[in-house]
Amino acid sequence: MAATRVEAAVERVDVSAYTIPTDEPESDGTLEWESTTIVVVEIAADGKAGLGYTYGPKAVAALVDELLAPLVKGSDPVEAFDEMGRGLRNAGRPGIGAMAMAAVDIALWDLTARLEDRSLADLLGARHDAVPLYGSGGFTSYSHGRLAEQLGGWVDAGFPRVKMKIGREPERDPARLDAAKEATGDAELFVDANGAYDRAQALEWADRLTAWDVRWCEEPVSSADFEGLRAVRERAPYDIAAGEYVYVLADARNLLEARAVDCLQADVTRCQGITGFLEVAELAAEHGLDVSAHCAPQVSVHACAAIPNLRHLEWFHDHVRVESMLFDGVLEPENGELRPDRSLPGHGLELKRADAERFAA
Repeated sequence: MAATRVEAAVERVDVSAYTIPTDEPESDGTLEWESTTIVVVEIAADGKAGLGYTYGPKAVAALVDELLAPLVKGSDPVEAFDEMGRGLRNAGRPGIGAMAMAAVDIALWDLTARLEDRSLADLLGARHDAVPLYGSGGFTSYSHGRLAEQLGGWVDAGFPRVKMKIGREPERDPARLDAAKEATGDAELFVDANGAYDRAQALEWADRLTAWDVRWCEEPVSSADFEGLRAVRERAPYDIAAGEYVYVLADARNLLEARAVDCLQADVTRCQGITGFLEVAELAAEHGLDVSAHCAPQVSVHACAAIPNLRHLEWFHDHVRVESMLFDGVLEPENGELRPDRSLPGHGLELKRADAERFAA
């Protein structure tokens, strides 16, 4: 699938990276962190510039600069997606290779839309005017008060579903789930273990989580453990999800053919960009499954609006904060939904250079 329909030749590719400290220490079932790094790619042609980004280490920026930018500069961007894939053959396409491709691919789609003076959602063929959201955070490092404040705040703002992290210290999770449930009332409660459990633990928690009326459990075991995911899916009375680490189409195919998930996740900033996201969604539809978009809400919303089998989009605390700090044109939720601004060309985001510079990586 071609990445874009730009007719003008690419004249310039710029890449930068910014590291933003978190507002407090954060952790999930398997990791701890105190900052988030975003890699931004800007591509210019015929007096217009498109912007794309991904979340990952500074090495992603180096990969764009060294391997992908030379392929895109001066080329016909219609062929850019396949060219980038071939260019990453020896470096490795999954992982940071796919993330680098994603940032460039998003920028090319944005550039195309700006050259055609159309919104990105319209260029992609929007099927939805609004994209359902779920609030996402609830880190294991949070106090019970902070957990309740965050999740309850989203519910008060009209979000019908929220997600918290579990699995780092399983003995603490019942009290945390109690606090979350009390704060969120009738809203749907989602949980994410980030692969923290082995199969036996995951099967045990598949039963235990019903006490809190959990509706969604993400990565109860590693997303690479297809048999384990399927076993938990067959046990649990609620949806099992995975897919945020889908980098190439084969990753999605493996999850789908193993019947490992009830809903497939995909991250537009990891799965090779908008082009890859649309391919993943099409493959999921062939298997009769919906897609839930993982993170990066400000750019994901346009891709989400274009797929028929959309479930919802993750309104992830860290990325919401980073995107509002670095970009002008960010969208605000209304009653738990996000609407692409179809009056603006492209995705409507512009880098706030002066603000971004103090976080330069």
